Amino acid sequence: MYTFLAGIALLIIGYFTYGKFVEKMFGVKENRATPAFVNNDGVDYLPMSTPKNSLIQLLNIAGTGPVYGPILGALYGPVAFIWIVVGCIFAGAVHDYLTGMISIRNRGAHLPELASRFLGKVMRHVVNGFAVLLLLLVGTVFVTTPAALLNVLMNGKVALFIIIAAIFLYYILATLLPVDKVIGRLYPYFGALLLISALGVGVGLVVTGQPIPELSFKNFHPAGASIFPLLFFTISCGALSGFHATQTPIISRTTQNEKEGRKIFYGMMITEGVIAMIWAAAGMSMFHGYNGLQEVIAAGGPGAVVSQASTTLLGAIGGTLAVLGVVVLPITSGDTAFRSARMIIAEYLNIAQKKLSSRLWIAVPLFVISAALTQIDFNILWRYFNWANQSTAVIALFVGAMYLYIAKKNYFVPLIPGTFMLLMVITYILNAPIGFGLSVTVSWIGGAIGTIILLALFFNAAKKARANNLPLEEDISGWNKVA
Repeated sequence: MYTFLAGIALLIIGYFTYGKFVEKMFGVKENRATPAFVNNDGVDYLPMSTPKNSLIQLLNIAGTGPVYGPILGALYGPVAFIWIVVGCIFAGAVHDYLTGMISIRNRGAHLPELASRFLGKVMRHVVNGFAVLLLLLVGTVFVTTPAALLNVLMNGKVALFIIIAAIFLYYILATLLPVDKVIGRLYPYFGALLLISALGVGVGLVVTGQPIPELSFKNFHPAGASIFPLLFFTISCGALSGFHATQTPIISRTTQNEKEGRKIFYGMMITEGVIAMIWAAAGMSMFHGYNGLQEVIAAGGPGAVVSQASTTLLGAIGGTLAVLGVVVLPITSGDTAFRSARMIIAEYLNIAQKKLSSRLWIAVPLFVISAALTQIDFNILWRYFNWANQSTAVIALFVGAMYLYIAKKNYFVPLIPGTFMLLMVITYILNAPIGFGLSVTVSWIGGAIGTIILLALFFNAAKKARANNLPLEEDISGWNKVA
């Protein structure tokens, strides 16, 4: 219990200390007009309040990641708490803040455009492919997972394909309509449900005195549970997730002032970390040890853990509300996944999105492909999603490092976690069955060599960019309006 409570306390302290340090290091410009005003088109670019932006950001980035990931991560034992806390403060929140703020400085540009500017034009095409693939996988996975949970919640009384069709219909509307018409109106209510349900489970764990394992050298993690590199792919959204880099530009286009960035980007990642801690603790404590947890997951997946834990801690009514809070997570990330994919493709092809017809012909093929992907085994999709997700996180962290290097600021803040995850990403794909299937030793050696080579290329490009005074932000001279 003490490890769990200390972890949550450290996350909150991290927001007020390291978050403030990162904000000061980046250098907020309160008088600089944001894309919400400069590029206002009434669809994707428009000003919204900080509370609304914060809740939308939280729901955009969360998905099932801070629930399902930590539940699966609980199988690794209390070491999962370390990755959630350290990863969230020093990697995930830094990743989200820098991506959001650099996007604000560049008319709300998405990651492919930022990668093109700061890592080279070739990277624009590479990252565009990565981002669209990732978003399609996210959108597809976040159709099937909430549909399955709702099907269980309704005792199978409504056919699964009907629930999937209804979710797809909502996604189509949320993707095509202006951001303030559906997302802006519904998310405050969804956000309240999410936070109340997570808080209810957390309080329930403490009040009922659940035996949450403490971190110690003897109880670091269960025997046979290999931590490196699998833990860092199992728990992603609760610690570090590249998916967030595809979501923050949605809110960078609606943020009214740069001073709001720490609350919206850094703060909501910390909030997601707290949710991850709660569900990791529930997984470790409520099923008679790791073997019991494994049996529940094998029988019904992480969704079964959510259902049983919620009902046990909060009763039938409270448990149902908690499950609905979890259902909200993937739905409110799935809709913005498709919206982001539309925006990224439009940006890549330089197609204005003010007209509905322009949005429609980009969005329709995305939904057709996603519908086809729902026929593929979920477990296979999830494995590829995990690797693509963390690879995207590495790219986003290196974009932040390049920006800060050119600006002659502390680029080690994103570079250190970026380098660590680069090693994990390369090693994983060399070793994993979905990759090259090489031995563990060969994979680690290959990962180290690949990391060193890519770091050398980064510094070579960074020195050239600084020497050539690469512009760091969009020129908005002549624009006087600020929030």
